[in-house]
Amino acid sequence: MKQRKGGARGTNAYVERIVHIAGLVVPITLLLYGALIVFDVIKNNHHFNHLLFAIIGILWIALSIYQFFVPSRSRVESIIRIIAYHVLASLHILAVTGLDMPLTGAWIVLFLASYAYFGRRGLNLSIFVLFGVTVIDCALHIHNAEYIIRSGLYFLGTILVGSIAGIVTASGEVDRRELSRSQAQELLQRDRILTIVNNLADGILSTDKDGIIQVYNAASLNLLDTNRELAGQPIDSVIRLIDKNNKLFRFSKAFRAARSVETREDLSTTISDETIHLSVIYSPIHSTNSHNQGMSDGYVVILRDITKQKSLEEERDEFISVVSHELRTPITIAEGSLSNVQLMMDRDDIPKSTLSASIKASHDQVLFLAKMVNDLSTLSRAERGVGDTVEEINISELIHSLYNEYAPEAEAKGLRFNLDLSPQLGSVMASRLYLKELLQNLVTNAIKYTKKGEVTVEVKKRDGRLQFNIHDSGIGISKSDQKHIYDKFWRSEDYRTRETGGTGLGLYVSAKLAKKLDTQIELSSRLNHGSTFGFSLEAK
Repeated sequence: MKQRKGGARGTNAYVERIVHIAGLVVPITLLLYGALIVFDVIKNNHHFNHLLFAIIGILWIALSIYQFFVPSRSRVESIIRIIAYHVLASLHILAVTGLDMPLTGAWIVLFLASYAYFGRRGLNLSIFVLFGVTVIDCALHIHNAEYIIRSGLYFLGTILVGSIAGIVTASGEVDRRELSRSQAQELLQRDRILTIVNNLADGILSTDKDGIIQVYNAASLNLLDTNRELAGQPIDSVIRLIDKNNKLFRFSKAFRAARSVETREDLSTTISDETIHLSVIYSPIHSTNSHNQGMSDGYVVILRDITKQKSLEEERDEFISVVSHELRTPITIAEGSLSNVQLMMDRDDIPKSTLSASIKASHDQVLFLAKMVNDLSTLSRAERGVGDTVEEINISELIHSLYNEYAPEAEAKGLRFNLDLSPQLGSVMASRLYLKELLQNLVTNAIKYTKKGEVTVEVKKRDGRLQFNIHDSGIGISKSDQKHIYDKFWRSEDYRTRETGGTGLGLYVSAKLAKKLDTQIELSSRLNHGSTFGFSLEAK
């Protein structure tokens, strides 16, 4: 409900309109009645003052026209207008027509106006004014008992009808206030729901019973990559879905079969030449006021992009399949070797060296499995974010501890293990776990694939960053192989690589760790001329 400007309280627009029109019509009617008295068309025994009638008529006509065309702009102006109407009505009764006339009931309009604009206090004042006018008019006709009785009856009748009108108006006003309050609450709840729906990441479409879109949110436009108006469009023409068997999915058919919430996660669509996998949830809408029992009044559809989820599921399935295959080979070899050992131990003619060879083969496969499990564990930690804690790392201390750890292994192979460090390297802010495992992977790879020569760990400070390089003089990597070295379980066909017995996970894990450290591994290599793996981190 709107608040009337300048009024004492909110007024009903319907009552305002009645008062507004009556404020023009009633005074003109009363003046016409007075004119009929002037020309003796209507007999009236009341004392008649022609001059006062003319003055009242001019003022009343002017006030009526003014109030009809110029709305009240303030509370004070409304009070002045109501008072002016009461004064002119009182003078018209006392000086022109008297209270003993059929149109006395027109005072009810003043009751309604006073109540509408100023409430019960205004109504009481209007009744008091009419009572005063009645007393004065009766005093002017003190010797005419019949006139006094009729005037009293007119007064009581006006009060009675006015009271009934006031009660009806007040009752209607209460109902209208409640209705307005309910409508305001409904609009507020609707706005809240629309705000929530428009801020959801999932696309939401609501259709009528024929599948014509009625309501949709911003996310549905983003999902469908469009800005066009969707309302009024059949949902099947807006989004074309196919299932896993490449068959067309039609909402119109699915809606007819739906009795409750239905979910499909095997549907996809093509948007801007890109295939998008969708989770589609649809459900019939049943209105509590519906006269069609068992029939739907419409449908709501929720669309969610699950392309990434599907991709991860496919990647997971592929990963499990490859891991199972990669684990099966060493397990089979180890199992076969140990079975042979068990059989050979029962025979006295088998040389000890043969037993040792079989046991060593099994041991090598167990070590291979341990390495693979370790790589998978590292990969799992990186994927799950275990070890994401950032701390300040002294690089010089880290590199020297790495040197002390792997120098014996390099020396055992007859390799020179060198350090080439800038003075005052300082520190970096990073995950100690990820950085250490990345460096360990690159150093062990360098030692593993270098038969003679040297491995050098170089750390230089340049332009506010620390550049880490691991050089080796090993077998190198061909240009064609360099495209695949970061693929999981990939191993080169080069026989020298095959001899090392790697898992094919080392560089794949290293690339994941580098990404976690917000950097990227760079490779420089020539076949038979060694390799250099490097990355950089921001220095502290």
